[in-house]
Amino acid sequence: MKKSLGADTFALPTPVWVVGTYDDQGKPNIMTAAWGGICCSVPPCVAVSLQKIRASYNNIINQKAFTINIPSVDQMTAADYVGIASAKNFDKFATTGFTAVKSDLVNAPYIKEFSLVLECKLVHTIDLGLHTQFIGEIVDAKAEEAVLGDNGLPVLSKINPFTFSPPERKYYAIGQDLGQAFSFGKKLFDK
Repeated sequence: MKKSLGADTFALPTPVWVVGTYDDQGKPNIMTAAWGGICCSVPPCVAVSLQKIRASYNNIINQKAFTINIPSVDQMTAADYVGIASAKNFDKFATTGFTAVKSDLVNAPYIKEFSLVLECKLVHTIDLGLHTQFIGEIVDAKAEEAVLGDNGLPVLSKINPFTFSPPERKYYAIGQDLGQAFSFGKKLFDK
């Protein structure tokens, strides 16, 4: 029998993304966000939800753009830091050693050291309460050659991202390769 846990954020796991933005003076900022995901395939879009008190919130509103940078397990400490340090008090780039690269396509920086980045133009803003959801159309995805497979597309195990478990407030590495999607369920058609 299932036990009621109440209304809470138990959709597990959540991504660990580093959101890149510029402020009104063109200064780059980054913050870690976990409330996000793919929300449309055509056009390709991602949604990320931020609290209004975050500097990145106003940056996205004003610049109409952001980047999603996917950290690897090796970058976990720095990714965690940029989620807990405020741009108002700390120079996150100086502390982490990350390099901000100006996108040629949107008015937002991406992080040179991350192997996969999504450059997004803001297409919708939805006020949800404590958080505002920003929907960005992905205008380009950039990846290091080292994380691409034979088909020229990103390979999860090469990127080596990690996830966040909200109820435990812990990070988890991504597990084993289970096999090709959209094939296992075909066995049930034969029943």
